[in-house]
Amino acid sequence: MDMPTSPLIDRSLPAIAKGYTWLPGLLRDRPDGVTRTRVMGKPALVVRGPEAVRFFYDEDNVRRGGALPEPVLSTLFGHDAVHTLDGDAHRARKGLFLPLLHPDRIAGLVEQVTTAWDEAVREWSGAEQTVLFDAASGVLTRGVCRWAGVPLDEGTTEDTAHLARDLVAMVDGFATAGPRHWRARRARSRQEQRFARLVDDVRSGRVTAPDGSVLAAVCEHREADGEPLHPHTAAVELLNVIRPTVAVCWFVAYTAHALHLQPNQRERLRGGDTAYTAAFVHEVRRFYPFVPCLGGLAVRDLSWRDVSVPVGGMVVLDVFGQNHDEKLWSDPYVFRPERFLEHPVERDELIPQGGGEPRTGHRCPGEGLTIGLLEALALRLADLEFTVPDQDLRISLRRIPARVRSGFVVRDVRVPSAHTLTTV
Repeated sequence: MDMPTSPLIDRSLPAIAKGYTWLPGLLRDRPDGVTRTRVMGKPALVVRGPEAVRFFYDEDNVRRGGALPEPVLSTLFGHDAVHTLDGDAHRARKGLFLPLLHPDRIAGLVEQVTTAWDEAVREWSGAEQTVLFDAASGVLTRGVCRWAGVPLDEGTTEDTAHLARDLVAMVDGFATAGPRHWRARRARSRQEQRFARLVDDVRSGRVTAPDGSVLAAVCEHREADGEPLHPHTAAVELLNVIRPTVAVCWFVAYTAHALHLQPNQRERLRGGDTAYTAAFVHEVRRFYPFVPCLGGLAVRDLSWRDVSVPVGGMVVLDVFGQNHDEKLWSDPYVFRPERFLEHPVERDELIPQGGGEPRTGHRCPGEGLTIGLLEALALRLADLEFTVPDQDLRISLRRIPARVRSGFVVRDVRVPSAHTLTTV
């Protein structure tokens, strides 16, 4: 039955305080996976489950335009990003990203990132210690920029390190107030200006974008009305390829965390079973916290399982709760990759990067890139020899986005054999 129509208490502040546990807490006593609350002054319908995912991604029910708060646009996604569009405008802009789904493009990115990884490992072997989260962000920045055709000053590590720090800051500060948030805003402003200048330079002929590169595609893209992207919007979308790729450093640190706590996983990965490697990566993405939830606006008066929200109200999909829902996953708070060997991955069950159809909907088109990168880097981490000193390996569910508190420090890194270094 529908819930009472009395005014609902706004839950925005509890959301900030409770982090990833907020929505699962609201749904704890709701076996039908739906409840109603108020967020940012709006009535909100909170949903979870595969059927709810399909309800959420149906454009006849929910639109994304206007749903993302200004602080998120000014840090994580950028204003005028594809995430803010719906309908024909969204599909036309999404066409810019769809070629990234092709296996050859994924393989090309994996090759560039693993090459950068192998170069970096030799540096780590001579260092007193390496913070894996930070080091992986640099590796991913170097690899994705080479792949995307974005020029970096390869003669020094400073350009890569500075860009990597800004890209990480954009992700790290989108869901908080205070210093992290303001660092994220400054980082996005700097890099949008830098990438907008790069777009202008390509279009004016001062810089040549490699044929077939992401940089060339962004500069050449036409909107639904036939117009090219404004340089600022082009910069935003270029960053929306590079930034989420660098954010894989969160999962690299999580992978190291899993291998450290369950050493048997290292041996399983070293065995070379590709199905197990894929299952391991899916479990890392399911088990560890990253995206807490997704939101949209009701395009009409909606009702889901007899709980209603008026037109213009919010619809919130509980991503973290679904990835840990005992109705979908046995022992959901146990890290067990074998579950994905026993049960195939269902599109709207496992939703660490959203649900729905990536080619036409709002599911992240870079999901395949994330999976390909993690499969390759998980194998390299499993093969890499190092020691793990005493450190704070806790992961707070109150911090969004969560991360391994120490960044995962390693020492005494030993370079793998040349044979392993060339294995993807």
